[in-house]
Amino acid sequence: MKIAIAGLSNSGKTTIFNALTGLSLETTVYPTTSGEPHYGVVKVPDERLEKLTDIFKPKKTTNSTVEYIDYLGLTKGDQKQNRSVLEFLKDADAVLHVVRAFKDESVVHPLGDVNPERDVTTLRTELILGDLELVEKRIESMEQGAKRGKKPSETERSAMLKCREALEAEKPLRELEFSAEDHSAMRHLQFMTLKPEIMVLNIAEGDIGSDETSALVKKLSEFGPVAALSGKVEMEIAELPAEERLDFLKDLGIDEPALNKLIRISYDRVGLCSFLTAGEDEVRAWAIKKGTNALNAAGKIHSDIQRGFIRAEVVSYEDFMAAGSFSAARDKGTLRLEGKTYEVKDGDIINFRFNV
Repeated sequence: MKIAIAGLSNSGKTTIFNALTGLSLETTVYPTTSGEPHYGVVKVPDERLEKLTDIFKPKKTTNSTVEYIDYLGLTKGDQKQNRSVLEFLKDADAVLHVVRAFKDESVVHPLGDVNPERDVTTLRTELILGDLELVEKRIESMEQGAKRGKKPSETERSAMLKCREALEAEKPLRELEFSAEDHSAMRHLQFMTLKPEIMVLNIAEGDIGSDETSALVKKLSEFGPVAALSGKVEMEIAELPAEERLDFLKDLGIDEPALNKLIRISYDRVGLCSFLTAGEDEVRAWAIKKGTNALNAAGKIHSDIQRGFIRAEVVSYEDFMAAGSFSAARDKGTLRLEGKTYEVKDGDIINFRFNV
């Protein structure tokens, strides 16, 4: 899963990327207009894996992962640079929209002052304009093809007209309903406003847990999921040795880094869940799309398991922990056999029976 970190220049995108990935990319106080995209793979925090590891004492424990992409910030009205940024980000599965709420006179705001609501609208407008340009070019191409005798797909043409109408009304495409055929016809265009969006309110350390922050989160939640965090503080936490992090968090009055919650929100927003495998060799979380059946989940581990699928031995994480072992879960009737069409649930612990 790839998530693109987007935002206006100097919103704190790179600081949050550094905190997420543990990297140390340079941050600047002035808007940057050149550079290369950066990629970082992040483990999805999962308390269930930690507890299963305590039980099985495996040789290794493997979390699901998320890949984050950081590139240049978007600039109001700069279509050339914005087009370049969007080109790099378009193959992402979701957009992590960083909104600046911290005040710091040493960090220049490209629009002059800190105004989160205005900035949300500004970035959304730039993404909408980028998608509208794609739609108009595609419609023009289809019309030119028709003049040459190449009949356009009616499904795609209808979808393009629907998209243009929404985008001209400044409405993101994710707010529209499309059929499976529409999605298939539009997939090659990789619209940014069709992707799931997670908003990150980048606040000052002193605003953590404040009433002002809560009110702003509530207001911005009208646009979709919002997580409030201090990128600067989260980067400081990420740089601490593991044994010192708990004390630091305790001093701040929080249970875990806000980034952990953000990663889980990202994971869920893209429509993913995890099934688990557990044994002496490895305890592991496997990322799958929600609604995946047992046969395809088996293929996530290995194609041979999918090809030779017989049955899936399944117990929910909660039932396993209540029983204490696979044999005890079997005795209690909570470990059960499921077939190919079983819809795998988040937290299912599965052992696949197969024969090749």
